[in-house]
Amino acid sequence: MAGVSSMIAPLHKVAVRAPGPSMLDADRAKWHYGPTFDPGRIGQDHKAFVALLERAGADVLWMTGDDRGIADAVFTYDASLMTPEGAVLMSPGKSLRMGEQHLHAAFYKSQGIPVLGAIEGAGRIEAGDTLWLDDTTLAVGKGFRTNQEGCEQLAALLGNIGISAVDFDMPVYRGRDACLHLMSVVSLVAERTALVCEELMPVPLWILMQEMGFTLLPAPFDEFDTSDTMSLNVLATAPGECIAVDGFPKTKNLLEEAGIRVSVFDGTALCIGAEGGPTCMTRPIERGTDSQQAA
Repeated sequence: MAGVSSMIAPLHKVAVRAPGPSMLDADRAKWHYGPTFDPGRIGQDHKAFVALLERAGADVLWMTGDDRGIADAVFTYDASLMTPEGAVLMSPGKSLRMGEQHLHAAFYKSQGIPVLGAIEGAGRIEAGDTLWLDDTTLAVGKGFRTNQEGCEQLAALLGNIGISAVDFDMPVYRGRDACLHLMSVVSLVAERTALVCEELMPVPLWILMQEMGFTLLPAPFDEFDTSDTMSLNVLATAPGECIAVDGFPKTKNLLEEAGIRVSVFDGTALCIGAEGGPTCMTRPIERGTDSQQAA
């Protein structure tokens, strides 16, 4: 049975998508890709990342087929959200990604995974703006990619299955065109432990996480800033085990000193170049305890 209600439980099944023709031929200015974006190397970066997923024991499922001109479709986290009862189809706030949720809908149909519902009409929300704080609490960031209508629709859908969605306002930081998701500033790495950009965290979220007993590890802001937030974009494959982009030694040392095991890959061409890190390149389908086996 597919299901996710955690950011850190062992990752059993995960959906990924290889960089497609639309990304290889992407107009850098149009898609807001940076100077390190290199179409000749992005495939290599992605393969290195997938190898780490497989090494961590995850069953990798591939989203295939036409990407419908959406260069960012490789970042499979955003267009849908997995819950314990099935998937929610999101509605991306980046206009160039509108309709990407239909690629996910086709994937779920092919896998026999139920769809719980969809964000519709004027609602806009990307799953990168969501964060499981515990099994029944989802934090949601409101910013340039996620609006109030999207938050309210998601809260109603999740409320039907006993999950509370609590929304928080995000800062402007680098503006409308840049990608600043809630998960850009908070990454859970172990039980009640999170790597955070404390300078950009919503104050109410900071307070809530303190009240819930989280240990917050303040990430070095210089690496966060120069990496376009990618130094903090780490993927937990199990409690205390993470995958990160290489090249940020202070952040890596901070995690390791906290007892976190960190595996790294070169994401210069793909992750830093296209504003999407290890979490962004996955759509977790099933997480669970070590004793649970993938269905």
